[in-house]
This record gives sequence, structure tokens and C-alpha cells, in this order.
Amino acid sequence: MPRSVYYYWCRAAFRPDRYADEKERIAAIFHQHRGRYGYRRITWTLRRQGHPLNHKTVQRLMGRPGLASRLRPKRYRSYRGEEGEAAPNRLQRQFDTDRPNHKWVTDVTEFKVRGERLYLSPILDLYNQEIVSYEIARNPRLPLVMTMLKRATRRLATDETPMLHSDQGWQYRMALYRQTLTQHGIEPSMSRKGNCHDNAVMENFFGILKSEVVPEIRTRR
Repeated sequence: MPRSVYYYWCRAAFRPDRYADEKERIAAIFHQHRGRYGYRRITWTLRRQGHPLNHKTVQRLMGRPGLASRLRPKRYRSYRGEEGEAAPNRLQRQFDTDRPNHKWVTDVTEFKVRGERLYLSPILDLYNQEIVSYEIARNPRLPLVMTMLKRATRRLATDETPMLHSDQGWQYRMALYRQTLTQHGIEPSMSRKGNCHDNAVMENFFGILKSEVVPEIRTRR
């Protein structure tokens, strides 16, 4: 090791840490939100508190003590091949709407709580991101989706005929599901095969739910 490098690190070891206060604030925010916040959200929180820092600096300061946000679990996939009848992609990623009960999206996701597998099937209104109806079950069978759908139809006025977008999961391709949609004037729409971006709003909802809400449930005993 060169002599100059050795003495540089000797002097550096006794210098005060210029980011000591920022490290404490970052750690406090991280633990306050139970590890849910990554460097981008912590940067935003610091700026709101009047402590502006570059996002790369925050990322570096979080890396040294090993502060890393939780990764989102992989989602349940219900596609089982060419079974039943698929609907065309009528939504076409047009996620905006100017009125409620005009465009709905749905999907099924799996998560684990206290060693049990549970399946959640919600319908989300693209008008205000409201969950119109949902059902939870221990298996992803057809009654899970049908119960959710029947609850949602009870909220519709006689002149409301929304579009309901989903992926090409087997539940949405069944004759009973399609018949129920027709009975209530609901127009079916399905994502293209293997393209999660066609249902991005629902995917994002599941991601937030799994990374922020489900860990909170697990810790309650």
C-alpha cells in the first residue's frame, strides 16, 4: 500500500461523519414504516421534512447498514391454457374514466398469512381506485370469482353497464361467468396472453397490498 494512501485513511478515520444526522433520519423513517420504504420514498419523505438529499446519496447511505425495502412476492397466475372462451382486449390500457361503474378491473392473487394460503379476488373501479367488491377463499375455484361478481352487480343501477377487464385466467373463461356478465349487461375484456401491463392498475394494487398490508397482518398475534 502506498504511504500516502495509508496516512489518508488514518486521517479519515478520525474525521466526523458528515452524514451522521442524515443516517439517523433515514433509519428512523425506514423502521417507522417497517421496512416498506425504499430509497425513493425515503428521499421524498426527507424532502418533505426539510432535509433535501440526492436520491443516489440516500441509496448509498441505506446500503451501508443494509436497509433495503421488502421485495414484492410473485403473484398467483391462473392461466391454464386454452380453456373456455377468451374475450378481446377492449380496455386497451385506457385506464382513465370520467364516471364510476364505467370501467372495472379484476384479478386473483395468492398470499400467505400465518402459514395458510389465501386467495383474494377483488373488483377495482378505475374511476377512483375503489374496491367495488371482493371475496377471500382458501382455494381459487370458480365460486371465489362468482361470489365477488354477484356482489358487484348488486351495486349497479339499471342504466349502468360497465366493462370488466381481467386476464385470461380459467375462471373468467367459464360459461357461467360469461353468462352472468351478459345477464347484467357487463362487457368482458381480457388482457393479451402473458401481458401483465394490460391490467397494470390491478397489478399495482396487489403489489402495494402484499408489500405494505400483508406483513402488518402477519405480525399481529
